[in-house]
Amino acid sequence: MPLRGFDLDVALEVDRGECLALAGPSGAGKTTILQIVAGLHAPEHGRVECHGANWTALPPERRRCGYVFQDYALFPHLSAWRNVAYGIEHSDRRERAHALLERFGLAQRAHAKPAELSGGERQRVALARALAREPHVLLLDEPLSALDVRTRAAAARELAQVLREAHVPTLLVSHDFSEAALLGDRVGVIDQGRIVQLGPPAELSAKPASAFVADFTGANVLTGVATAFRELTRIDLDGGGTIVSTDAASGPVAASLYPWEIVLEAAAAPSSAQNHLAAEVVSITEIGGRARIGLRAGQPFVAEITVAAVHALGLAPGARVTATWKAAATRLTPR
Repeated sequence: MPLRGFDLDVALEVDRGECLALAGPSGAGKTTILQIVAGLHAPEHGRVECHGANWTALPPERRRCGYVFQDYALFPHLSAWRNVAYGIEHSDRRERAHALLERFGLAQRAHAKPAELSGGERQRVALARALAREPHVLLLDEPLSALDVRTRAAAARELAQVLREAHVPTLLVSHDFSEAALLGDRVGVIDQGRIVQLGPPAELSAKPASAFVADFTGANVLTGVATAFRELTRIDLDGGGTIVSTDAASGPVAASLYPWEIVLEAAAAPSSAQNHLAAEVVSITEIGGRARIGLRAGQPFVAEITVAAVHALGLAPGARVTATWKAAATRLTPR
């Protein structure tokens, strides 16, 4: 189906009890996939099946979907328990709603309205409402994006536990790879309506299929031209500098490496690492006990080291350093 200038063309299967996380930039087609599964968007071609039943022509109200929207979409005039009970058709709807809220640690907040709840509490009410209908599939649209940074880590851990216990197929979308990797058993990176790589999060980080995937998973991406060099591959970088990799490649390549694989040393310090790239410190951003160091060589890149190392090296913008890392940490993809 056409979408913002490109066709959405995906094929996905999610097992019972599995969470498949789709990660990609805004406008890549992630939310549209959820809407197609829920029946809120009709595809021009294709088929939606759940538990062996054909859902393609079913209206949304006949699909057993639990849908958690990005902003949670709670009814502001209803209490927490009434929000949860809204979609329950059983006569014991009140009891079931209270039981679900108790399961989510919200028994004492059952009579509070959404405006009286914290972001994390609203998320849990939305999850309880989604599970109240005993759905055959759970759909989560950017489930953590409405939370502040302080709340997000704890909410992510709670959500991961809920997904393990729900034991239904779960399809989750996020623009944040680290969030998708935390919550998904598998992650599919999507771009321009296509799944460009699908697999366990560790596999995507260790072996990105393209420069796009490497960049999206948080790696530095340096471009250059590769040639064989003894038992390694030599990459002459665009803008100057040379590095090596254990990956075999030839011609124009994208070389990716993660910031935490880089060690910074004084400009003249000796090192046993196979890659040595002279660079200038551009910026220093401390986050807890770690620091992200913006560097400029022929191309910009980032290193992540401890704050203690920053002080030991006396780093400041304008300082000259040598960035070192192992050849095995340099992953190559064609470009």
